[in-house]
Amino acid sequence: MRYSPLLLALPLALAAQTASATVRIHINLASQRMVVTSAAGKHSWPVSTARPGYRTPRGVFSARSLQRIHYSSKYDDAPMPHSIFFSGGYAIHGTYATSALGRPVSHGCVRLSPGHAAQLYGMVRREGARITISGGRSRR
Repeated sequence: MRYSPLLLALPLALAAQTASATVRIHINLASQRMVVTSAAGKHSWPVSTARPGYRTPRGVFSARSLQRIHYSSKYDDAPMPHSIFFSGGYAIHGTYATSALGRPVSHGCVRLSPGHAAQLYGMVRREGARITISGGRSRR
């Protein structure tokens, strides 16, 4: 059986794209910070995660869907700009409550400033993402 060279090269090209085209996002629940490493460089940004009584899931995730603007069906149509959904209804998204960044105040999502959310959204759209969430509750 004879295969086209292009057909044989396709799995290698897909594997190479998957291996190298990934934004690495690490969220530390204790420090309330996100460290992002991508082809564009490295960034460290304050975030807000789950307040007491709620939870932000820990683990390793990939971006399941991206929405430029999403409105929460669970929390009074709250705007969630530049949403990166990673587990069920949990997302990384922008917030207009920027004075609360650096403290756990959300219902479980990972919130960051609108500008950083837009920047991250663009990176993940281009490169994909591996999201790691670790650490204990913030001591703040």
